[in-house]
Amino acid sequence: MTMKTEKNKETIKKIMVDESKCQGCYNCTFACIAVHENKGKNIYKVDTHNKNFNSRNVITINEDGRPTPMVCRHCDMPECVLTCISGAMTKDEETGIVKHNLKKCASCFMCVMSCPYGVLKPDNKTGKIIIKCDMCEGEDMPACVKSCPTGALYIKEVEKI
Repeated sequence: MTMKTEKNKETIKKIMVDESKCQGCYNCTFACIAVHENKGKNIYKVDTHNKNFNSRNVITINEDGRPTPMVCRHCDMPECVLTCISGAMTKDEETGIVKHNLKKCASCFMCVMSCPYGVLKPDNKTGKIIIKCDMCEGEDMPACVKSCPTGALYIKEVEKI
C-alpha cells in the first residue's frame, strides 16, 4: 500500500527489525506458519512437529549469542529479482513488495543464492518451491509483526525510492 506523507511524498510499508528487543520466542515464526500453512489458525494450534510447514522468516543467533529475527526486507533493488532467470520474482512498484510467481518459477534457486539476508528458501516438503514473505498480502498487518510481543518486528513507512 502506498501512502502520501505531509510533504506529498509517496511511502511504502516495510517490516523493520530491532534485534535488541528480540527474545527468541518464535511467535513470529509460528504466526507465519499459522497464516500460510495452517489455514489461518492461531499460533497455539500450529503443529510444531509437522516438518512440512514453512515459515517465511527465521530466528538466527548473532555473534553475541542473541536471537535475531530475519525477514524479507523487500529491498529497493532486490537481488532476487535481478538474478531470477524466469521472471518469477518481481517487485511491485506500487506497494514495494517483492513477489514470487510460482507458475513462472524454474526452481533454479538463483534468488535463494542471491538474497543478502538468507531468507528465501526451498520448501520443506518438496524442496522445489521457493518460500518467501508476501507481507501477508490482503491483511492489515503481517502476522509476524502482529504477533511480536516485544516490538522487535514493526512496520515503518519509508519514502518510496
